[in-house]
Amino acid sequence: MRALALYVHQCLNKINLDHFISVSSLHTSSSVSAKQHYKMLVLGGGSGGIAMSARMKRMMGAENVAVVEPSEMHYYQPIWTLVGAGAKTAASSGRSTASVMPSGVKWVKSKVEEINPDTNTVRTDDGTEISYEYLIVALGLQLHYERIKGLPDGFEHPKIGSNYSIQTVEKTWNALQNFKGGNAVFSFPNTPVKCAGAPQKIMYLSDSYLRKTGKRSKAKIIYNTSLPVLFGVKKYADSLWEIVKQRDLQVNLRQNLIEVRADKQEAVFENLDKPGETTVIEYEMLHVTPPMGPSLAIKGGPLADEVGWLDVDRDTLQHKRYPNVFGIGDCTNLPTVRTAAAVAAQSAILNRTISKTLKKEKPDKKYDGYTSCPLVTSYNTVILAEFDYNLQPLETFPINQAKERRLMYHMKADLMPHLYWHGLLRGLWGGPGPYRKLLHLGMK
Repeated sequence: MRALALYVHQCLNKINLDHFISVSSLHTSSSVSAKQHYKMLVLGGGSGGIAMSARMKRMMGAENVAVVEPSEMHYYQPIWTLVGAGAKTAASSGRSTASVMPSGVKWVKSKVEEINPDTNTVRTDDGTEISYEYLIVALGLQLHYERIKGLPDGFEHPKIGSNYSIQTVEKTWNALQNFKGGNAVFSFPNTPVKCAGAPQKIMYLSDSYLRKTGKRSKAKIIYNTSLPVLFGVKKYADSLWEIVKQRDLQVNLRQNLIEVRADKQEAVFENLDKPGETTVIEYEMLHVTPPMGPSLAIKGGPLADEVGWLDVDRDTLQHKRYPNVFGIGDCTNLPTVRTAAAVAAQSAILNRTISKTLKKEKPDKKYDGYTSCPLVTSYNTVILAEFDYNLQPLETFPINQAKERRLMYHMKADLMPHLYWHGLLRGLWGGPGPYRKLLHLGMK
């Protein structure tokens, strides 16, 4: 009996020990998977996030860098203007995120839920907590179709599209192809937007398409913008107004789209100078530029300004209150137009800022607000607008860039996508006035 009791006691001890080991192992492995640490954490896998992660890989080693991005696909969004006009395919605008992620850099396939700069941690939507030494925020902005009554459900109907989303850009081309006659209406919302020229680019392309297909005489083309101007830089605005007059395009300023009645093919606009006054326009084609706003992961948090944008220094792109946090691209409150060219310029400045910060030195390069907007005015012409914080032209080429040019169209349609995929995203192209590198390559 004593031998049996001893055997049972040994078995119970072993069971308890095994249980203890099992539980300890479980807790250890779960805590490892739930918490990660990186010297440089990049939030967002868009153009700014990928470009900076490539630069950070070279600066501090791939094993020290991670990118938080939920999307399996990465899109070159500037080409969607041409996709909506049938000049490029939607498929040509996208590549897998895996193919553009710098090799060796950790890809966290999650969505950012919360940023806590006081504890240097980020929480993702699956509950994972990631800590960091330094943080780059490149979360882009949020599209808000739902702020227009009747959307996004209205996209279920034909004759309405939007070049700002991969889900709706081909609907623009379908609406244009099927246009028979009547009003073709294009909107610009009463919010900041990315690529502020895009809402009118599709208008010029639609005009060109309708002329080419013999339908222009049956069309009335209307551009309703919430802005008090056609374009913010006078030099280019003057040229655009000439095009508007020559092509008989109707531009209405201070008109904001507030409702789409897709079943009736009606768009409702509010007069911003006379609140409450609305106009209903019947359409045969409608292109919607949605209201846009700050990333929800930033808005209302400690990194945001009073409106909700990432609060960074306009010269260095370093956060105003947290010196180990930096920002790039559409998510920031930099007072410049949000474009891929702006990201290219910002990436070189931010790289320099971070390099100096790591050495405990003061940043010595300033971002001047450079941005560029290739204003597509037909299927073979572009006005290349380049300017700074003060809306003053900051041009690359020794020609009048306010003039429509075929060469600039080919740069927009053919050269820039190549530079994007093989230059910017690899952290190899960019800098103040990034087009200037083309001159160094002899591409005048």
